[in-house]
Formats: sequence, C-alpha cells, structure tokens
Amino acid sequence: MQTLPDTLCYLNGAYTPLNQAKVSVLDRGFIFGDGVYEVLPVYARKLFRFDEHMDRLERSLSKVRIANPHTQSEWLERCRRLIGAQPAADQLVYLQVTRGVALRDHVMPPDIAPTVFMMTSSMKPPTAEQRHHGVACVTARDFRWERGDIKSISLLGNVLARQISADHGAAETVMFRDGLLTEGSGSNVWVVHEGAVLGPPKSEHVLEGIRYDLISELCEEEGIAYNLRPIPETEVLAADELMLSSATKEVLPITMLDGAPVGHGALRGKPGPVYARLHEAYQRAKAMQSI
Repeated sequence: MQTLPDTLCYLNGAYTPLNQAKVSVLDRGFIFGDGVYEVLPVYARKLFRFDEHMDRLERSLSKVRIANPHTQSEWLERCRRLIGAQPAADQLVYLQVTRGVALRDHVMPPDIAPTVFMMTSSMKPPTAEQRHHGVACVTARDFRWERGDIKSISLLGNVLARQISADHGAAETVMFRDGLLTEGSGSNVWVVHEGAVLGPPKSEHVLEGIRYDLISELCEEEGIAYNLRPIPETEVLAADELMLSSATKEVLPITMLDGAPVGHGALRGKPGPVYARLHEAYQRAKAMQSI
C-alpha cells in the first residue's frame, strides 16, 4: 500500500494535506466518472500556457453541462498558492471538477455544488536518454468512447490503452480508428513527411491538446510546414519522423514503432531534424510564455 504524501492540496474551498483530503462516496466523480480535469505544467514556479488550459477547461465543462465554479483569476490564485507550497521548481498542477454529490441516478441532478479538487506534484520530464535515442511505441485500435474531445476523468479506455504499451515495455500506445490516426493514450501524435508536420484534424475523437496550437506556433516560427488532415495508418508506418506531445513529454521523438525503426536512411531509428528544431523552439517558448 502506497503512503500518500502530506503536500498541500485544495478541496472545496479548503487547503489541506493531501493525505487528509476526503470526498463523499456518493460524489458523481467516484460513482460515474462524471467530471473533467486539467493538468498544467509549471516551469521555475511559473504556469505554462495557463490561459489555454483554462479555455480548454471551460470547453470541457460546457460540453458536460457543469458550470465553471471559479473565475480565471480564482483558478490562478489557487494554482499559485499550491505551487508555492511545493519544494520543486518544475511541477504539474492537477485540477478536477466533478458534478458533485447526489444519490445515485444517471440523470444529471440540478442545483448541486461541483466538487473541486487541486493538487501539485513534481514534474517528471523525459530523460536525457529518451531525448537522445527516442522512445518505443506500439499501435492499437482506438477502442475508447466517441467523445475524446472532452478531457473527462472517465479514463478507463485510456488506462487500458496505456497498459498495452506498458506490457510491451513501450512509452506510449499510438491508436487508429477506422484506419486513421487519432492519438496516444495520453498524448497527441505527430507525423513528419517530407519536412512537414502533420496531425489528425480536430474532432470528437481527438483531445485538442494544448500543444496543438503550440506546435503550430513553433512550426511557423521555425518555417516548418504544418497541416492537420486525416492520416492513414500506412502514412504513419512510413513516416520520416514520429513525435509525441503532452504536458509532461513536451515534444518527444518516437524512434521505434511495433518493434520496427522509424524513418529512413541514416536517420532510421534516430530522432530527426524536425524534432530537434521543435524541441529547441519549445524550450524558448517555456521561458517566454510562462506566468
């Protein structure tokens, strides 16, 4: 049994040690997975892309018909207090909003107060070895529900998908629906073809990662072509480069897929030049866009 840390967390208006925080067993997040969440990266105690994370939180809440319980300035104040209580300079802020506590019934109950929970943890970025050599991934059919655009706490499908790669000693599971690339179990997936960065179009099957717009901005800054369009599995398997992006991975090269090297020629099975440029641009963005 794991021992929970006593780091400061926030729950329904109160700051308390994490190992003392408690919610009702009738919370709809516990009973139904009825809620949404966000994970915000923190570098040198500054939040990265805070406004964009708040915008996505608002979109998710709206789609599941939960009123946002806080203003953006209130979220920021709570984030900063938790960040200040954590010794690590680089952190992740996790926040979760559920519909609240009510007797078990599938119908959304009106006029109940949402449950709001927030905590921080130390950032665990990719290792220098992973950045130098890239990571291995596996592929799978995307068997999750149809609303991947909602950042829902109902993550059983993602858990099962991630376990596929864990069982193979891989870093991520790259998924396909009807023969087209969707995303990873916990990250977006990018294809490099003839120097251009390609990603799946925004849809109900794909979570609009905060790095979607960021990768677009970095590509423009670097003069790299960028396009969102349907990507067949055959194009992924024949890609010049493959990359993952997420709050924790930032941008990370995939160099092995289903046991086969990614890429062609001298760079086969190695991180490619587009990844290298985007990684450097990402580091510059972290210094410029944090609050």
